[in-house]
Amino acid sequence: MSHAASGRPVEILLVEDNPGDVDLTRETLLDSKLLNHMSVVNNGVEAMAYLRREGKYVDATRPDLILLDLNLPKKDGREVLAEIKVDERLRRIPVVVLTTSSAEKDILQTYDLHANCYITKPVNLDQFSAVVRAIENFWFTIVRLPPE
Repeated sequence: MSHAASGRPVEILLVEDNPGDVDLTRETLLDSKLLNHMSVVNNGVEAMAYLRREGKYVDATRPDLILLDLNLPKKDGREVLAEIKVDERLRRIPVVVLTTSSAEKDILQTYDLHANCYITKPVNLDQFSAVVRAIENFWFTIVRLPPE
């Protein structure tokens, strides 16, 4: 069953250190027809604490989808992705890399680390919003995700 049909909010974890991108993603998702809840962490260390429900994240909800920037403080997105994909409890959560980098080495490396998708962030605000809507539509109305 798709999340659109389940009636429960879609849980999204955004791992992003750029406040402008956080705001734009949040606004785009608020305008969505799909019921969703977005949590935000702004560095890789916080992302892993959230996912492992450690410290202040002990009551964190398991995300249905992770939107992951690559260039993060404290622990970069590549390290976060690698840790997620080797953790038996986390590896089935889809990870969409959403980053400014269009470097071939970054694309290859993230797919080697088992990213589910790699998207280069558009610079244009309208295009960025369109990308976020497309991600949401694809992952939550078309794709069938594994149960928790």
